[in-house]
Amino acid sequence: MANRAEDRIDDRAAAKAAKRQSPPPEAGSGAAERKRERDSVTRAALQRRRRRRRRLSPLTRRILALNVLAIAIPVAGLLYLGDYRDDLVNSQLASLRTQAELFAGAIGTSGVVTGPLGEEKILPETTRHTVRRLVDVSKVRARLFDSDGVLLADSFKLVGPSGQVEIEVLPPQQQHNLFGNLVADIYDWVVAQMPGNRRMPLYREAADQKAEDYPEAARALLGETAEMVRSNGAGGMILSVAVPVQRYRQVLGALMVSTDGREIEDALRRVRLGILQVFAVAAAITILLSLYLAGTIARPIHRLAEAADRVRRVPGRQVAIPDFGKRRDEIGDLAEALRDMTNALWQRMDAIERFAADVAHEIKNPLTSLRSAVETVARIEDPVQQKKLMGIILDDVQRLNRLITDISDASRLDAELSRAESERIDLPKLLQALTDLHESTIGPEGPRLLLDIADRQNLDVTGLESRLVQVLRNLIANAVSFSPPGGRIRLAAGRQGDMVRILVEDGGPGIPPGKLEAIFERFYSERPKTEKFGAHSGLGLSISKQIVEAQGGRIWAENIEDGHGEVLGARFVILLPAAEREPRDRSPRERAARDWQR
Repeated sequence: MANRAEDRIDDRAAAKAAKRQSPPPEAGSGAAERKRERDSVTRAALQRRRRRRRRLSPLTRRILALNVLAIAIPVAGLLYLGDYRDDLVNSQLASLRTQAELFAGAIGTSGVVTGPLGEEKILPETTRHTVRRLVDVSKVRARLFDSDGVLLADSFKLVGPSGQVEIEVLPPQQQHNLFGNLVADIYDWVVAQMPGNRRMPLYREAADQKAEDYPEAARALLGETAEMVRSNGAGGMILSVAVPVQRYRQVLGALMVSTDGREIEDALRRVRLGILQVFAVAAAITILLSLYLAGTIARPIHRLAEAADRVRRVPGRQVAIPDFGKRRDEIGDLAEALRDMTNALWQRMDAIERFAADVAHEIKNPLTSLRSAVETVARIEDPVQQKKLMGIILDDVQRLNRLITDISDASRLDAELSRAESERIDLPKLLQALTDLHESTIGPEGPRLLLDIADRQNLDVTGLESRLVQVLRNLIANAVSFSPPGGRIRLAAGRQGDMVRILVEDGGPGIPPGKLEAIFERFYSERPKTEKFGAHSGLGLSISKQIVEAQGGRIWAENIEDGHGEVLGARFVILLPAAEREPRDRSPRERAARDWQR
């Protein structure tokens, strides 16, 4: 309930925020149209979320379906009961066979007479009463055929003075229960569709029955015991067994004993209903556990999705990502990742806002100076003053150009660093090239660049060579601007654990106290007094720090001091992860192929 109340409050806050952000209708037809579109989108989003809350989530439905299916498949196999059904049929046929043999033996003993010529035959009247008395106990139907296949006796037909009366066993009376009958009909239909129900011949009974109508009775007249299973046409079975009636091994007739399969169907029904009852209990427990499991998975994910949606829709930063850290599972990790991502997003937006404000401030200064110079030069007629003002205008234009170039480079830097692939960089070779370039371009009074590379150490690093060159050239140019004429700049490289350390040292005045970290901020500029104002944008060290950190390294500045605490110069330190060595068992051809693929 608390979650739903929070959702309603958030929905109202989102609707109010959308209303506040929309321009007034009198602002124009285009603004009014955009306002209506935003309101309709917001209402549609709120309606979709309310519909999702009213019904089961797709994840919950999948969990329910899979868990119920997992227990439904074995239950369906248990309901098949094909072997159990065959065992019951065989057991029933064996019981009928035993009864038929006992009945045939009794008839062959008491119902057979010997004629004048020594022939033996069955007495119809005697056998009718005998058959009737025998089947009163067993409740089965018995039919006796003579040697010619003529029906002599049928336990379901009584013969009296008034004629013949036929007996028919009625099925048990069913209660008039609509639901119970519906369930029974569904059960019968499902059972009929099972593949284990073999096709059985249909039982037919003629008005004038003969032994030839029943294959088992015809075989019994030949001296064999035969059995048959038929369908009664209503989904049930009729089982029959025929045995020969003999006396002194002479076949005098055939006795066919039959019964319906109601007992078998009742036994199968009881077993299946028991299985279904167990399945119902297991399904209920499974559904409850599935709902609980889905609640512990789907509901937190739904709350996280709604929180992320609110972060997108609701202005301000009052929306908090739910804390599921106590769960100690993947959802807790997801919530923590979303929280970190949201915080990083806000920090990035703060950085963008600060950068935009700094850019506006830095561009405003030369624009103000440029505007003043332009306005003044139009009123002054002195050529000397005009020339001086034109020089100021040119300097301001150059400063603006420098600022825009550095700002454009800084704004593209993150995207470029995220897209570009790192490569292995031969750092000693790179430092040697920079040293040679500096020595070939520096004047006779400029500071000399001394290269100091540690021997017999793996100084290769992984990164973007062009950006690393930009960092080193920026640091070298910075050291040149602060070094005295004829001074020296030391460029050194060596190992520091699993990192490669690069040093750029100069002999200048050093860094003012308390400014060791401030010099890496955007648009901060601490230049020599002899240098022309506006020659640098103040973005060089900030860009250098951004590049080094993007490649997994660190950069900082410190002053070089002697034993008495006197500052002898400034030192910039760069730490970059060292590249792994090449496996020694790799052949030159394999290395070339790997480099080509990379």
